[in-house]
Amino acid sequence: MNLIISVFQVVAPVFLLAGIGFVWVKVGSEYRIEFVTQLAMTLSVPCLIFTALMKTEINSAVLQNVVLASVFCYLLITVAAFALVKAFGLSIRTFLSPIVFGNTGNIGLPVCLFAFGTTGFDFAVVIFAVMAIYNFTFGVWVISGRGSPIKVLKEPLVPAVLLGTVFLINGWQTPRFLTNTLELIGQMAIPLMLITLGVAIGRMKRSGLTRVFWPAVWKFLVCLICALLVVWLFNLPRIASAILILQVTTPVAVTSYLLAEKYGLDAESVAALVIVSTLLSVMFIPICLAFLI
Repeated sequence: MNLIISVFQVVAPVFLLAGIGFVWVKVGSEYRIEFVTQLAMTLSVPCLIFTALMKTEINSAVLQNVVLASVFCYLLITVAAFALVKAFGLSIRTFLSPIVFGNTGNIGLPVCLFAFGTTGFDFAVVIFAVMAIYNFTFGVWVISGRGSPIKVLKEPLVPAVLLGTVFLINGWQTPRFLTNTLELIGQMAIPLMLITLGVAIGRMKRSGLTRVFWPAVWKFLVCLICALLVVWLFNLPRIASAILILQVTTPVAVTSYLLAEKYGLDAESVAALVIVSTLLSVMFIPICLAFLI
């Protein structure tokens, strides 16, 4: 019973906030998702990442090991996802990135925070940063068929990661008044992203859900197997292992749908994959937490 209560306390805020966004749009209230997404991704999330990296108290050796494990895990998932997409006869440009890159921001960060506190959140931010850089380079290259290193550096998330890493390595801290300001801005990120997730799902069309059911299931299983293998190979600490598993097994991100729409791919199928994988996460996340907490 205690385990059930613990799991419920972790997942309930996540799905309740997403539910608020879902209900908000269903009752006809206005929600400018483009503006909110831009606010979160260009201001709030970079501040969140920078301050989390700057203030992290993770041992440097453990931190380096987690970064290497995350990079290796995503490379392994990429290979496995490529095989999965080919096996289902799906388009590489449309489906590879959604299967590789989960919703480590909207869902992963709050779940890790509620489940494992600030230590877990620090690990989650590191893995999120690795994913973000990989997504804005390899992921965008796959979806668009082209890529630009200069364009990557213009994404606010990337400078935030690099600057946060410099502060972390050198043990620097911003002045207290600035740290408080950045933390306050960063605190907007999680509720904004969760509510926006609910809004985006509420606006998506439900066509083709059955067609992507099994790819969604296999996405979770492939990512879980890769994560378990990497955790074993790198001998990560218990909390770091749990965070890596939770982060890489998160459902498909709404940003995958937005990118598919932007580059003229099969956006409806990606939207269906977002919906199905998010609904499945209602079952998968509590199961994972039951074994990890």
